[in-house]
Amino acid sequence: MSDLGSGFMNEDVEHDGGPPLPRANPALLGHEAAEKELLDTFASGRMAHAWLISGPRGIGKATLAYRFARYLLAGAGRPASDGPGLFGDELPASDANSLFIDPGSSVFRRIAGGGHADFLCVERTVNDRGKLRMEIVVDDVRAVGGFFGLTAAEGGWRVVVIDSADEMNRNAANAVLKVLEEPPAGALMLLVCHNPARLLPTIRSRCRTLNLSSLSDEVVRGLLQQHYPNLPDEDASMLARLSEGSAGRAMALAGEGGLDIYQELTGLLETLPRLDGVRLHDFGGKLAKAGADAEFRTGMEFLTTWLNRLICSIASGDGGIIGPVSDAERDLIDRLGKAAPLDRWLQVWEKINLLLARTDGANLDRKQVVLNVFLTLEDAVRP
Repeated sequence: MSDLGSGFMNEDVEHDGGPPLPRANPALLGHEAAEKELLDTFASGRMAHAWLISGPRGIGKATLAYRFARYLLAGAGRPASDGPGLFGDELPASDANSLFIDPGSSVFRRIAGGGHADFLCVERTVNDRGKLRMEIVVDDVRAVGGFFGLTAAEGGWRVVVIDSADEMNRNAANAVLKVLEEPPAGALMLLVCHNPARLLPTIRSRCRTLNLSSLSDEVVRGLLQQHYPNLPDEDASMLARLSEGSAGRAMALAGEGGLDIYQELTGLLETLPRLDGVRLHDFGGKLAKAGADAEFRTGMEFLTTWLNRLICSIASGDGGIIGPVSDAERDLIDRLGKAAPLDRWLQVWEKINLLLARTDGANLDRKQVVLNVFLTLEDAVRP
């Protein structure tokens, strides 16, 4: 999956009820310092040939990469008096504070549509069965060397975005490394990366790193209200907290009923130490039904994140609750944190995470997995 940020996934230019994809998104919020660093470096004339744009998923890394690519390929940094570009674009005047390029320009439209001769995006492709691969393979990156070996069609930069670089397998990473070792002039590689530790150290050492932080709740809430105008303010605030600073995550939760899943989950947890069996079976059936892969993942992510908050709160030793999403969750963590010692909760955490890690690999029955997870919690706090 692509970084979501203010944009979404890789397959379409935009999707219903949400923001445009990164390649078609003119807006960037919450990363003014990172944008300024790119601008200042470009203005200094000492541009690194490769940038590693890292940070949590869904905060806007790919959106920033495309924004910078458009800026360079639109001839930014040259005086507007230089006249129109090759395709009749008016060259943007230098702006010390923004990488913004008009969405109506041909550069913007051609990059969004995948038709710019000096721009290449590398991402996961489909296999011969029509399924999206789990990783970027060497065939996906072979074009990069040849692309950089060409003369720029429009006389400026040639730009490659890899989204995301930590999805490259070993062979693909080695192929990219060869390009980074001998970078051609006028070429720029932008590596979007959720987890830099998964990259080869030699790749990291050949890139300038630009770390992006999670977005504030205020920014995430504003984006939700912009793209889901009928969403109640209270729900937008709750989704912003649940997303933990990821606008992409918040948008996905809004689209897949994530708030309902969270409320059902915490409602079940509130029945501990004696679970409501009927509600538990209903909840397990909802997450396990056919086509509910996203709902199952969301429900279990909510559960493990809640368990992390509970353990951190106990471990803090001062009675403080670490990052509760709501007042009801604060009360729940306070009550259950006193029901069992820290070592028992750590055993519960390990058991549940091992079970969830085996779920897909061993093709376990998902409803039974949900039941076992909650029964493990019940055993931990039963008097």
